Amino acid sequence: MGSASFLKKAQALLRVRNQLARECLAELLSVFVLMLITLSGSAQMVTTSETKGNYLSAYLAGALAIMVAIHTGGGVSGAHLNPAYSFAVCLLEQFPWWKFPIYVAVQTSGSFIAAGAVYFLYYDAIWHYSNGTLTTSGPRETASIFATYPADYVSIANGFLDQVIGTGMLILGVLAITDTRNKPVPKGLESVAVALLVLSIEVSMGANCGCPMNPARDFGPRLFTYVAGWGAEVFRWVEGWGQGGGWQ
Repeated sequence: MGSASFLKKAQALLRVRNQLARECLAELLSVFVLMLITLSGSAQMVTTSETKGNYLSAYLAGALAIMVAIHTGGGVSGAHLNPAYSFAVCLLEQFPWWKFPIYVAVQTSGSFIAAGAVYFLYYDAIWHYSNGTLTTSGPRETASIFATYPADYVSIANGFLDQVIGTGMLILGVLAITDTRNKPVPKGLESVAVALLVLSIEVSMGANCGCPMNPARDFGPRLFTYVAGWGAEVFRWVEGWGQGGGWQ
């Protein structure tokens, strides 16, 4: 009885009653879960020289992470997970514009924190694989664990077009899946449908730039690599990067 009473008191004390705060925390946790699994898939692929993972396994990890993330916070925040999606639903007047910058900040923060968690999770593996040097290019680069980089043949114009088409396909697919006027997805399987959509885009459009499709997914971890020791090179377009594993 005593422990049950203590737990009830603790729950009452820790409960967040402000709706916006609840949404922000839910979105933060959802993005953290999404990025923790996604970046871990890339880390396992890179640090083992693809002996314990490859691009397909990294893409699959990212797609399944979407499913988990949607269930993590979808009931509270809607699990936008992506500034591009938040922007799209604002344009469609399904989400208030004043919340847009808040969601973008929370989504980027969740990605940044997740990148830090993956760095510490794979700390020994990263330093062993990189021979003690954090680089953004070369045979032992590790920056692509965290952010996506273009293939060495991709121009800026082609890279821009690649992301417009990939992100547009993602938003179109999600809006179609969640549109109640459309042919409905069986109740409870919406997250599975979105995960399969993401996987289909990754395996068909990932060669050029690694298929990020998500500004928060790319900028948050990229900012982390900048402050963690990879340097300003992570923000520069340089030929010969190769593309990192990524998703939306």
